Amino acid sequence: MRNKASLKRLELSNYKLKTLLNITQAINDNEATEDLLKKYERILRSELNIGRVLLYSFNEKWECRLASGILGESFNKIKVERDLAEFDDITTLMSTSHKKKLEEFDVIIPVFHKETPLAYVLIGDIDEERDGVSPTIKHLHFIQTLTNVIIVAIENKRLFKENLRQASIKKELELASRMQSMLIPDPATLPSNDKFSATAYYNPHFEVGGDYYDFIELNEHEFGFCIADVSGKGISAAFLMSNFQASLRALFTSEIDLEELIRKLNRTVTLNAKGEKFITLFLGKYNIETRVLNYVNAGHNPPIMFLQKEKEIVYLKDGCIGLGMLERIPSVKIGSLISSTDAKLLCYTDGLVETVNQDRIEFGTKEIETSISNRKNIQTVIRDIAKKVDQHAESKTYFDDISLLGLQFH
Repeated sequence: MRNKASLKRLELSNYKLKTLLNITQAINDNEATEDLLKKYERILRSELNIGRVLLYSFNEKWECRLASGILGESFNKIKVERDLAEFDDITTLMSTSHKKKLEEFDVIIPVFHKETPLAYVLIGDIDEERDGVSPTIKHLHFIQTLTNVIIVAIENKRLFKENLRQASIKKELELASRMQSMLIPDPATLPSNDKFSATAYYNPHFEVGGDYYDFIELNEHEFGFCIADVSGKGISAAFLMSNFQASLRALFTSEIDLEELIRKLNRTVTLNAKGEKFITLFLGKYNIETRVLNYVNAGHNPPIMFLQKEKEIVYLKDGCIGLGMLERIPSVKIGSLISSTDAKLLCYTDGLVETVNQDRIEFGTKEIETSISNRKNIQTVIRDIAKKVDQHAESKTYFDDISLLGLQFH
């Protein structure tokens, strides 16, 4: 009898070892998740003679990975957080007064990593009279170990696929970033002569952003410029802005009236954004002979102009609503002013003024006014503002794109 018992124990031990080795080999061979679950199901049902098996695992939320030997979809009534989360050890359900939802099952086997639950296995209809290895209470720890191996392998496969997906997204973002950098003028390429000077600063929140600025020479005496911001962030905002840039450059000529240009741009944004996003825009046209600046502010943060001769600060607010907010803009008011010698204009996106410090205080416009209302050239002004906003943020991550476009009229 003792020899028979010893042989039986040896047989069971060999079976468990062989089973775990086979599963490990399947994992090493990178078998699909579905195949691993089929092997797991066969082991529990055909080899361990378990009539019903229910397996839950966590992947952002609890979900049923296997329901075998169960009639209908009664398992859908079971909620892990409500019905299973209280179990932290193997429990025989028939020895407890438990909810009716679990009455089809005999044992619950929780699987933990440290103190974090990975899975719950419910087994029922255990027939110990059948031939084969008996799934009695002394073998439940083996089922627990087997489940742990399977679930960890499935999770590792998921993480591997997720890492591949993230790597692919990163490459796409890098490509989009390079493409976008080709669309936004390099500050070093902006003109600087005896008539005017232009410079810019661009700091996207992500690899790609929804901010945009541009400078366009319209003819010998006129140039156009703009700064814009798409509602929202990320790739979708960058794609919309790229499309907008192409439209603006195609439409903005010396002949077109600013109101007509704004209305055409609004139609383009409305068509492309489909009501999901809008663009705020400041658009200007300057004549270096007459020194007249005409502009439209389409819902954008008002640029700040410092008139050196008058020692006056002016906010450029005239315009209309943002582009894409309505299919048709009700009215457009064209702003106009004459620049004095060494007047400076600073255009910016809301990421600048809305940058907050540790005390949740916004950067605001006061520092902009202080930085611009002096005899420093526009390049120095923008460098000063960029430095001040960085100090204001106090190592906090910027939550939005920041763009600055500065002009000085000599």
